Amino acid sequence: MAVSAEALRELHRIHRQRADLLDRLRQGPRQTERCQINVKRAQTSLGDAKAELQKGRLGADDKQLQLRDREAKIDVLKSKLNACTSNREFQTLKEQIAADGQANCVLEDEIFEALERNDELQLGVQSGKSGVEAAESEKTEVGARFAKQDEELNAELTRVEAELTEAEQGLPAEIREEYDRVAAARGADALAAVEDQVCGGCFQQLTIQTQNELLLGALLFCKRCGCLMYLTE
Repeated sequence: MAVSAEALRELHRIHRQRADLLDRLRQGPRQTERCQINVKRAQTSLGDAKAELQKGRLGADDKQLQLRDREAKIDVLKSKLNACTSNREFQTLKEQIAADGQANCVLEDEIFEALERNDELQLGVQSGKSGVEAAESEKTEVGARFAKQDEELNAELTRVEAELTEAEQGLPAEIREEYDRVAAARGADALAAVEDQVCGGCFQQLTIQTQNELLLGALLFCKRCGCLMYLTE
């Protein structure tokens, strides 16, 4: 059964169209995976922000508890002033109260800074929540978009594969086994155009004999890359 170069060109075109459809169908899962990675990254970032805020709040609470304890201690010391039996004892208590009061001032500054820091951390949590919402929204939008697109692509792929099956039926039996093997392994790269005596699959310069055989309509596989060759127009 003779097969024209035109028929092989058409067969190659169908193969390439099928390969393009398959590649476009793979975009959906790739984009979905990318979106899922973004969601997980945003969730991790939010979790870290929440943990940092919780740590900051615990630290501020601890300092506030220390301040209350120290203030209570000062109150106790002040209550002892009237019971002092000597000036020295009185002065010692006054110095202790002053020192504790100074320490409390430092602690109050630390608490103020901690609360300000916690306000910043709270903004980080809010930003993290917005990041998660945005990532999840993108994932939903991408999923819906590719679901619609994939439905159309699958319908087109069914049509193209039927066209491919019909075109392959025109290949002679003596090359069909080799063609099927190469096509299964390489898809659209199973065929290669020959131009200027060069195989388009591997860019190997063909011999004059091979070129002449192709001109006479012979069906040949490239000895170097294994592609089924055909002449360009």
